[in-house]
Amino acid sequence: MNQLAFAVLDAAPKKYAATPTIAFRLRIACAQAIEALVLRVQLRIEPQWREYAAEEKPLLNDLFGTPERWGTTLRALSWTDLPLTVTGFEGETTVELPVPCTYDFDLAATRFLTALGGGDVPLRFLFSGAVFAASPTGLMTDRVPWSSECAYRMPVQIWRDAMRACYGDDALIRINAETLARLQRYRALSGAASWDDLFARLTEAPV
Repeated sequence: MNQLAFAVLDAAPKKYAATPTIAFRLRIACAQAIEALVLRVQLRIEPQWREYAAEEKPLLNDLFGTPERWGTTLRALSWTDLPLTVTGFEGETTVELPVPCTYDFDLAATRFLTALGGGDVPLRFLFSGAVFAASPTGLMTDRVPWSSECAYRMPVQIWRDAMRACYGDDALIRINAETLARLQRYRALSGAASWDDLFARLTEAPV
């Protein structure tokens, strides 16, 4: 089986998606005619591949510790793991890989993306799965080589635009019912006019 070659050409927020989604345009090339690919795509963020502004560093403490430790703590973050089926092609083909986004701050990838003030997000795409190709004796099946991967630097603004397309200027956080009840009580007693007002008051306290 000839080696498969992968490359991400570009990325953009997916229009009219029900949930925030980034569409990556993926090019796949192979010298041998392919009947089909059944892929598993693991998407990772590689934080060690970029520099960070002074205002970004404190926001990453919960992920990597203080900057003096980053030499050993900056490690890849898993973003998502997706299936992708590619129909037959000769030479090369281009397919869309839709990646869902979320405001779930329990996920390290979300906290990382939110902390960035600008610049690019260094991404690594790792591919596995099965290759189906024609042979003189019929259909031949092979595994996608373990070394199949590619890198892409996505402007963080693309992630923000995808989130804004669904949520506007709002953000979502998940808390348990007990915490919400305490916040509701605090809001009522403090006279806060809105949730934004309440959180503004809470965040005025020194850290």
